Amino acid sequence: MKSGETGGKLNDLIKKAISDLELTQDEHNEILALASEDHVIDSQERALLGQLQELIANGTVKKVR
Repeated sequence: MKSGETGGKLNDLIKKAISDLELTQDEHNEILALASEDHVIDSQERALLGQLQELIANGTVKKVR
């Protein structure tokens, strides 16, 4: 998958987690796998992952089973 495609799909997955305020372990694993799929985490992917991590850290998005 091309970097732009990866960023778009990653964005979609993160938006889903934000919209339902929950992140399952499977979703989290999928996000991490997608981000590292091409063995390079570019600036867009890094920003998206950072945003998700911040939302988890501040309790906006809850990690669930």
